[in-house]
Amino acid sequence: MADSPTTQIWMGRAIFVALCIVIIFVQLLPLQTMPRGIGFPDAMLGVVLTWAARRPDYVPALLIAAVFLLADLLFQRPPGLWTALVLILTEMLRARATGLRSMPFPVEWATVAAGIVGITVTYYAILAVLLVPQAPFSLTLTQTVLTILSYPVVVGLSHAVFGVSRPAAGAVDSRGHRI
Repeated sequence: MADSPTTQIWMGRAIFVALCIVIIFVQLLPLQTMPRGIGFPDAMLGVVLTWAARRPDYVPALLIAAVFLLADLLFQRPPGLWTALVLILTEMLRARATGLRSMPFPVEWATVAAGIVGITVTYYAILAVLLVPQAPFSLTLTQTVLTILSYPVVVGLSHAVFGVSRPAAGAVDSRGHRI
């Protein structure tokens, strides 16, 4: 009973939400009073992209939208902009998930890296056009590069700790649909 596919999917979704809430909480802690010189990797983005590329059934679009909208509100970003860009990228990865399953890891990493660069440039450009104050470009650049470089670590931890891995080639869900 505990190992049914439906239970695994709901447990995966619950773990995803809990993990994102912990990441948000840690980022909101006042651990440093001086402004940072470098941008740290966006851990939530790494987690959602890893899970969307490897187990898209664990992260439905509404769940991603809810979690990232909460993050937008708590981090005082323009509400919905980053959420929409992340949602577009995760849906693109979801559409390519079966193709990425048969590809080697560097191809998956390059696909995710291109997506991260794309949404970051789009986000920065939209904020610039709307004249919204934003972080210095060097900070955004280091955060983007570190997020891309941390992707293999997030994939490894997700696989080792939470069991999020690519499904087998002929795997099906509880309704008989291919994963």
